[in-house]
Amino acid sequence: MSSRRTTTIAGSLVAASFSAVMIFPFTAAAEDEGPPSSKGGKAVDEAPAGVELTTTLPEKISVDNASRKTGITATVKNEGTEESGEIRLLVVGFDGLTVKNVQGCSRIAKSDLPEGSNSGFACAVDNLAAGDSKSYDVEATYDLSKKGRICLPVQTASGDKTYWQQGPVPFGTTNPSPNAPATPLLLGTDNKPVAPGGDELAETGSKRDVLPLGAAGAALIAAGAAGLWWSGLRRPVRQES
Repeated sequence: MSSRRTTTIAGSLVAASFSAVMIFPFTAAAEDEGPPSSKGGKAVDEAPAGVELTTTLPEKISVDNASRKTGITATVKNEGTEESGEIRLLVVGFDGLTVKNVQGCSRIAKSDLPEGSNSGFACAVDNLAAGDSKSYDVEATYDLSKKGRICLPVQTASGDKTYWQQGPVPFGTTNPSPNAPATPLLLGTDNKPVAPGGDELAETGSKRDVLPLGAAGAALIAAGAAGLWWSGLRRPVRQES
């Protein structure tokens, strides 16, 4: 179920506060296929006793080859036995995947995005009861000539702790279909587009290991398909795939 309540984001993105709240209309329906997956997800800071937060993304999405538009459903879940307290979900796009809108959420200022990302939204989830989940419709575009990744951190409302982070995990295909109406992309698959000049694969994205989070001074560690994004660069305590 999508969040339909206008939200005001208070606090900070790790350490930087949002200067404005803007709600954008969302008209395109998500066209997700396949079961939801927590692939590329890791626990980061220890959650309160009885709270177990995770996120899921669809196993498969479809990109319109003419418009480059796609729909993604991002879901945050509390699989524990106690209420989560106030939390927020961030939805951040990298490389060829650009997040255009997340219904009911606020756009993250460009200066507060981690280096290498191109877009992001913050969603005030408030409180999740034990066993509850909340889903958000994500409107995005995907440049199929590039690789593309998405990241879903789950933080405290103030952003001082990150309980869980899925990604940056790629969506992609090893078999591009430029002449088809749409191209299916699989979660956890690096996109391998063919360059216009021949069979050489396009190289995109930052080659750095650490991407600072703008004015906030936090970091995103890119390690293969999954990185860890949190203020203290702590070691994960649990991993799911």
